[in-house]
Parts: sequence; C-alpha cells; structure tokens
Amino acid sequence: MTDQQPPADAGTPADDMPADGQAFRCGTVAIVGRPNVGKSTLMNALVGQKISITSRKAQTTRHRITGIQTTDDAQFVFVDTPGFQTQHATALNRSLNRAVTSTLSSVDVVLFVIEAGRFGADDEKVLALLPKNTPVLLIVNKLDRLEGETRDRVMFPFLQKVAGVYPFRETVPMSAKSRDHIARLLDIVRAYLPEGEPIYDADAMTDRSERFMASEILREKVFRWTGDELPYTSTVVIDKFETTGNLRRVFCTILVERDAHKAMIIGNKGARLKQISTEARLDMEKLFDSKVYLEVWIKVKSGWADNEAGLRAYGYE
Repeated sequence: MTDQQPPADAGTPADDMPADGQAFRCGTVAIVGRPNVGKSTLMNALVGQKISITSRKAQTTRHRITGIQTTDDAQFVFVDTPGFQTQHATALNRSLNRAVTSTLSSVDVVLFVIEAGRFGADDEKVLALLPKNTPVLLIVNKLDRLEGETRDRVMFPFLQKVAGVYPFRETVPMSAKSRDHIARLLDIVRAYLPEGEPIYDADAMTDRSERFMASEILREKVFRWTGDELPYTSTVVIDKFETTGNLRRVFCTILVERDAHKAMIIGNKGARLKQISTEARLDMEKLFDSKVYLEVWIKVKSGWADNEAGLRAYGYE
C-alpha cells in the first residue's frame, strides 16, 4: 500500500503535512490474541512506555488499554485487549470477551498475535472473531525463543501453514524485545492507517487516568509475587486517589475470594504484602514522575468475579 502524494501544484504543504510531503496518518490498532502470547509486552514496546501490565499468569489484562505513539508522520492509537477466554464461563470472562469483540468492531487495523512455532485451537477461536473488512496483520511473536537452527527449520513451514488459514495482509515474524523489529512493525502498520490529524497530544501515552494506572500497577505486583498460588479473579479497587503538588496519595483494596488467598498475599509476618506495596509504589512514582504515598488493604469478597452488577461497580464493562 503506497502513501498518497500531493498534487504537483499543491503549493505550500498543509499544516498536517510532514516535511517529506507524505500526508499525516492517524488510526486505531487493536492487538488481539489468546492469553499469554505477549500482547501487553508488544504494546508497551510499541508505545515506548509501560502502559499495559504484564505477568506470566494468563488473563492478566482485564480492560482495553490504550497506548499512544506519535511520530513525525503518524499517530498510532494501540488498543491492548484481554486474551479471549475459552476456559471458564464466569461473568468476569464474559466481560473480558465483550471487551475483545467490541474493540474489533471499531478499529482501522488488527494485529493478530501468535507465538512463534505454536498455533492451536485457542488461536483459531480468536481468529474466528476477526472482522472481515478490516486489515489484519499476522504478528508471529517471541521469535527470540527459538534458537538459530531450530528457527530456520521450524519457522518456514509454520509460517506457510498459518498464513494459509486466513487472508492476512502481511505476516511479520518478530520479537517484541527487539527495537529494530518494533521500528519495522511501526513502518508496516503506518501504511494501513487512514490519513488524518492526530487525536491526542504529541506527548500523550495513554488515555487512561492515573487512578486506573495505579490499580493496574498494584494488580501486576500481586500477580507477580503470588505466581500460580492466587486465582486470577483477584482484583484491585482504588478507594481514594489524591494529588497534592508533587505527591499522590493512593488508598487501595485488594479483593480476594477466600481467607486463604488473603494469607497468600500477606505472607510470613507481612513480608510479601510489603514487597508488593513497595514495588507498586516505586513503579507509580516512575510513571507519575512524583512521590507516592500508598496504603493497601486486603478484603475477602466471595463470588465477586461471577456477579454482573459487582463487576460493573469495580469498573468492568
């Protein structure tokens, strides 16, 4: 796809025309895939800032997270979606799946992310949701996990197989950890964005509030420090978020479903909770560029993840 060039007699370039004569482009890009293919890591790399939380635990991303990258000739509005849920039919999982399908109906480009060397039934279920009239790029992520000889032997037949199951506009093998790969992907995606003025300020990185980002940061630390011990249904609620000068005062509650889960988070003599809170506070200070006072409580609320009204009260769609 080539960029449209201005007529020869266009005269002085318009205000939204970059110096090289190409029209400015701006559009929304959905990042979709099954859980744990590296969608959030990819978006953070594309934006150049940690916007979406990551962990080894599946279903870490719960909401549509918008990350913004603005260059001289384009503004990319990336939307990181929850991994499509096929395992458990809870109200929470139904909410996560609605977030995926509603996002796909209103974007300009879709990045369908899979893991290099692996394409299974869960990937196919996500593939079935993709819109028919929107450009879809196949992103084969985690290429760095395959060694040289293994990569050469495995990837060619794998790419041929996957490319044949859907009319992808392009196939992009890559690693989200490689700056060169990220720069190449941005160049590829730009060609599919519509011409238009930027939606957000040039220095914007997300449309989410600091209050929301604080809850995500704390939830990430809970998952990182509890591993597979704690069910993914645990969540974080911000009770109060105050800004005074260069100080943020954040008061949070971690919701769990059982007393045993509460004990997991607290740890021996409170050591694990202290570690979670300290790491969360330091990440908040880095993101907000200010001092943070963080107070964390833990509350047992059984069944919250399978209650539609409760989900809405805690910010789920």
